[in-house]
Amino acid sequence: MLLFLIGIVLLVVGYYTYGRFVERILQPDDRPTPAIVREDGVDFVPLPKWKNALIQLLNIAGVGPVIGVILGIKFGAIVFLIIPIGNILGGAVHDYVSGMMSLRNNGSNLPHQIKINLGRFYYCIFAFFMAFLLLLVVTVFVNVPTQILDKHFFPENPLFWWIAAAIFVYYILATLFPIDKIIGRIYPFFGGMLILGTALLFVSLVYHNIVMPGDFLRETPEIQAVIPQQGPIIPCLFVTIACGILSGFHATQSPIVARTMRSEREARCTFYGMMVLEGVIAMIWAAGGMAIYHLFPEFLEKAPPIVLTEITTYFLGGWMSTVTVLAVVILAITSGDTALRSLRLSLSEFCHLDQKPLGKRFAVCLPLMILIAGMLYWSNVDAKSFDILWKYFAWGNQVLAASTLLACTVWLFAMRRNFWITLLPGLFMTFVVLSYILWTSPEHGGPVGIGLSLEKAYATAAILTFLLAVWTHFRARKVRRLQEKMVDNDIMINE
Repeated sequence: MLLFLIGIVLLVVGYYTYGRFVERILQPDDRPTPAIVREDGVDFVPLPKWKNALIQLLNIAGVGPVIGVILGIKFGAIVFLIIPIGNILGGAVHDYVSGMMSLRNNGSNLPHQIKINLGRFYYCIFAFFMAFLLLLVVTVFVNVPTQILDKHFFPENPLFWWIAAAIFVYYILATLFPIDKIIGRIYPFFGGMLILGTALLFVSLVYHNIVMPGDFLRETPEIQAVIPQQGPIIPCLFVTIACGILSGFHATQSPIVARTMRSEREARCTFYGMMVLEGVIAMIWAAGGMAIYHLFPEFLEKAPPIVLTEITTYFLGGWMSTVTVLAVVILAITSGDTALRSLRLSLSEFCHLDQKPLGKRFAVCLPLMILIAGMLYWSNVDAKSFDILWKYFAWGNQVLAASTLLACTVWLFAMRRNFWITLLPGLFMTFVVLSYILWTSPEHGGPVGIGLSLEKAYATAAILTFLLAVWTHFRARKVRRLQEKMVDNDIMINE
């Protein structure tokens, strides 16, 4: 319990200290935002600060801070420190800086920001990769909430495909309609359910720890026996727990809110603050996972959706259990719909398609719907198919995070700001991703990879990370020179 509470305190203190430090570097001001300058009634729509904050929270808080940490807590109690430290120094900075980049670039989507800062070649590869990842995200975020609802409410008469169809229809409507018509209206209600369900679990965990003998938020012999099976903390933990520590998916969502913000001064609360709140959610569900594994070690072998149901049933029960399960389902659904929206916006930006007419929005979405439906069917052929889907989603998500942080580094360097705040976590995540790809293999319990020994994977990843750091430095200098030249030309024209 002590590590858990220390981690919660670190997250709160980090928001008011390191968050303010990052804010002073970014220097938000009173310039007109994209929502004001480019208002179109569809995607660029000014919304109140509190709505933007809740939309951002529900956009980024997918199943990662629940399903991911139920898996991740099997690495041991050290997770209670890694989540807050990684969140404050990495994840929240990633979300804040990428969000500000979008604000300062007319609400542009992530691929456009990558093209400006990392170059056209990197952009071409990245745009394809991001589109594929978002397809995985939408598929996963239809599959997981459907499984949870099916197992919790219809254990005797499964209705998987009917539930999946209903969620899929909602995704399509939320993607096509203006942001203030569906997302802007129902997210406050969803946000309330999410916060209520997580708060109920937190209170129950603290209460049970007080009235029951012993501290069950600690490692047991059974958990200690499982820890070696999870693989090395670096890289495996940082791939398993994506949301909560650092997630590249978030940078695909931030432009959605950057297009609805009335002032740059909202950015620290909306981007940095909501990532910190997601870290709190992840900590609470990690504690729930540790507690249930302590009390019932046999659940260590169960699938995460089943463990989730057991956590809510044991610690809450009755209507509170139902509210909390629905809150977790909301986490997935409210990330899946905006993932599809982000994919639509990115593709339309790439193809230069105006998204104000409904027909053009539908034309972009139609082929995406067909692809996602096919992937959803394939992912449910058997348990192995979904496992493959989840693992590729997990490491692909961190490739996005590393790329985004490097783009943020170039952007900060070009403005002569402190770029170390993004460079250091960016290089760390680059090392994590490279070492994972080089080490992982079916023999190591992961997806297809190179399959090197851990020592060789670390050494090779370190060399490649160093080379990428050198390339990023030269790229940043080039972008700075180009921007300075543009400024000089503007001065000459005005004179």
